[in-house]
Amino acid sequence: MNFDTFLATINGWGHYQRVKFVFICITYMIPPIMVYTWSFTAATPNFRCHHPTKTDDTYNDESNEFFKKFYQPTENECAIHQNLLALKECQRCYRKVKPNNNHSVINDLETCDKYIFDRSVYKRTLVEEWSMVCNRVGYRSTVQMIYFVGFMCGAIFFGTMADRYGRRSVMSVSFILMMISGFLCTFGPQIRFGIWPSYITFIIARFLLACSTRGISESGFVLGSEMVNPDKRLMVSMIMDYFFTSGEFFLVFMAYFFRTWRSLTFIITLFTIPFCFFYFILPESPRWLISKGRYDEAEQILRHIATVNKKDFDSDAYEQLKDTQKQNMADKTIPTGITSLFQTKIIRITTINLFFQWLVQNLVYYGVSQNTGSWQFDPYLSFALSAFVEMLAYVFIHIILDRLGRKFPYCAFATIFGLLALLVIPVQSFLSEKTTILRTIMFLINISLKFFASASFGIIYLYSTELFPTSVRTTGLGICSMTGRLGAILGTFSNDYLTRIWINFPIVLFGILSLIAGIVALIFPETLNRPLPQTVRDVENMDLPLYSSNRHRNDSNPENIVSKSITT
Repeated sequence: MNFDTFLATINGWGHYQRVKFVFICITYMIPPIMVYTWSFTAATPNFRCHHPTKTDDTYNDESNEFFKKFYQPTENECAIHQNLLALKECQRCYRKVKPNNNHSVINDLETCDKYIFDRSVYKRTLVEEWSMVCNRVGYRSTVQMIYFVGFMCGAIFFGTMADRYGRRSVMSVSFILMMISGFLCTFGPQIRFGIWPSYITFIIARFLLACSTRGISESGFVLGSEMVNPDKRLMVSMIMDYFFTSGEFFLVFMAYFFRTWRSLTFIITLFTIPFCFFYFILPESPRWLISKGRYDEAEQILRHIATVNKKDFDSDAYEQLKDTQKQNMADKTIPTGITSLFQTKIIRITTINLFFQWLVQNLVYYGVSQNTGSWQFDPYLSFALSAFVEMLAYVFIHIILDRLGRKFPYCAFATIFGLLALLVIPVQSFLSEKTTILRTIMFLINISLKFFASASFGIIYLYSTELFPTSVRTTGLGICSMTGRLGAILGTFSNDYLTRIWINFPIVLFGILSLIAGIVALIFPETLNRPLPQTVRDVENMDLPLYSSNRHRNDSNPENIVSKSITT
């Protein structure tokens, strides 16, 4: 008897699971808040070079017009002196060495030593405080890249710890670490400390914040998936995605009212304090306890579940479950460490493919999500609209995944994203002169890209959970998340650097990689309505489409049939 069969005897989706699941879902609001806070605390307002002769220069129409007339480089000057930069980037990062309003004369340019920022939208951001623009934009990118490195480290470390010490314990430690690092982000940077000590302190705090975020989301997702029957896994995954998006709405609501980076960071950190007490609310995963041979603890939780769900606890069935698990644990051929992810051909192909899928989907999802500022709307409205589109994507896949399975929708969304992203090239080529039409079409493309990126991103998490065995599920998800953060780092780099060359360069890159991912994902098996695999052997029995056909042909070979009959 496997765990899913036994769980059905005490109701795999009863009152107990529903109550605990609500608390798990609330924790799932935290990851997007922590990731996208950076979109507001380190937003880049409109800016220009400081007027070289004014001490009280401000960003307003009169001053901007005066600066544009005498100091802003012309298109010809930028083409001659800074031909690798986009025109807009050249004009706000360089100024004429000598004031001149004669556009027929080619002037020398110099790098700005100080910048003036527009405060009509943001009152104070870290970009303004540390001048992280132009040739210093790398400092901004570095903070977010280090954050995603923290995602990588947290995913592998806390993923391994969750498989070794349990989901509940890791979540609790992660909440405490998140609260501490959040306050360090708020109060660590101080003017009296200087820029470099403040900058380094902030980077370290963001790194720890990212580590804790992965400990919460990875363990929470697995805990929620492991406490319900297979037919409820899709619902569990999608509802968590709804709460994920709700976290984005919560963030933009707070960011709208708290428009300085320090006040917003402080308010968000206060929000994490109650989660430190979730250790006393959430249970340990009985599925994990059984996989570790801790039968008495698992029985205590399962009996409590049966009582709350008003079901009888079948002791004989539980003994059968224990016997099955003991047999699995006694089988020395069943690997339980990270090496088990590469032990056999099928799981090795599956694991490597999942690594690639996560890298691409994180590159695409975070690359698109962090680029809502290019939608040319109010940044708060753009972010809210992006979150709304993401919610629609999750609702849509919730409707279709139980009907069409996991593989076909995932491959379709990834492929459509790629084709749509490549559509940017002809649109930009043929509509460059028609500004209004171009803006409208690009807005529709950006909205659609966000939809398909969110849909494929939402599916890959559920798909991965159903492809990894219980013994290393959190470890597998952790390593997938780690490789995924490489994609997020590349997405951040692309948005900050490649856009300085061509604003649509990142989107085209995302599209090419998404097309490749959609094609390669065709070799995955379908997991709809299948029990969660407990061991590597269970994964082997799922079969890869391209590999299983060869294996079946070999099995039908007369020599193989004879050999099998002899061994049996």
